[in-house]
Amino acid sequence: MSGAGKTGVWFIGARGSVATTTIVGALAVRAGLAEHTGMVGELPDVAVAGLTGVDDLVFGGHELATGSLGKRAEELRGGGVLPTAVVAAVADELAAVDARIAAGVVPGAGAQRAAADRVEAELRAFRSDHGLDRVIVVDVSSTEPPPTAAPALDDLALLEAELDAGGAPLPGSSLYAYAALRAGCPYVGFTPNPGPRLPALSELAEREGLPWAGSDAKTGETLLKTVLAPMFAMRALKVRSWSSTNLLGGGDGQTLADPVAAASKTATKAQGLEAILGHPVDGPLHIDYVPDLGDWKTAWDMVSFEGFLGTRMSLQFTWSGCDSALAAPLALDLVRLVARAHELGQRGPVSEFGFFFKDPAGTDEHGLSDQWRSLTAWCSQAARA
Repeated sequence: MSGAGKTGVWFIGARGSVATTTIVGALAVRAGLAEHTGMVGELPDVAVAGLTGVDDLVFGGHELATGSLGKRAEELRGGGVLPTAVVAAVADELAAVDARIAAGVVPGAGAQRAAADRVEAELRAFRSDHGLDRVIVVDVSSTEPPPTAAPALDDLALLEAELDAGGAPLPGSSLYAYAALRAGCPYVGFTPNPGPRLPALSELAEREGLPWAGSDAKTGETLLKTVLAPMFAMRALKVRSWSSTNLLGGGDGQTLADPVAAASKTATKAQGLEAILGHPVDGPLHIDYVPDLGDWKTAWDMVSFEGFLGTRMSLQFTWSGCDSALAAPLALDLVRLVARAHELGQRGPVSEFGFFFKDPAGTDEHGLSDQWRSLTAWCSQAARA
């Protein structure tokens, strides 16, 4: 073992595309069937932190959907996401992981205390049964609507009282985050879901001395925005509008076809531009569901900007990629980094991990280069700890 020791990875949404691709990818890397392509944690400036190895990761999770990891892997293979030879080679290990996936919590199923206690007990058992140094819970579940404001979400004592009284105040992702923190597990908010960002849960993380990272991993169009927007700002070019159209299939696309659920995603995708450019930017941001695309997504962007003497110019780009193949290595990076932060005794949101997110917790910095410098500085400090 190396770095932060033997680490459990517990996925919320464990049979979804991202979780399945991550697990298959980790098993393939472990078997020497795949390289570490896309894994920031293998770059020298990050690896210096002393991260746990991929070989030291043990997977489990919660899932509402029926089926199996093997079936989902076959579907992803059929869609060109996973190589046929790799899926066949890791089938037995994938089945072993599938046996460690527990039934998820049904949204809106009533009082939440019993559900939270069950999830907490399952996390503790997973850690104990496999002799793990720590368990990192990673939310890769479907995007939720923005939470409705309520006093219990802002104060831990009020939240505990409402749960004990048979209430159900928490969004689904925050119920898992509550149980994870109570079980002593750090948390990664890979989606725009609120998770531990509610003030009551941020208070709980501080009380329990646990680090967490979030929210909403940037894997495609927003990643490009955080590279290109600083260019306009540093060259004093005035961006007049930035229009974006996103086409995606799969479960994520189907979820985001609901305008209420999409509100969380569009908010995180849009906020970085204003933060980087220093002024509001006009332009629509659309997310459209195209079932035929499967696990693939395409983004078309049109940037209108103004140069010297008011001359109008434009930039257009197209980004097309496989969502889960872009996300999976980042999930592995974040698990290993958060595990190291836990080993170092950090608590609360780790702002230096904002490099990975559209809505970085603990920081207002959105430019990718500045985020990279912050991340590598943290890694250098971790190396000396």
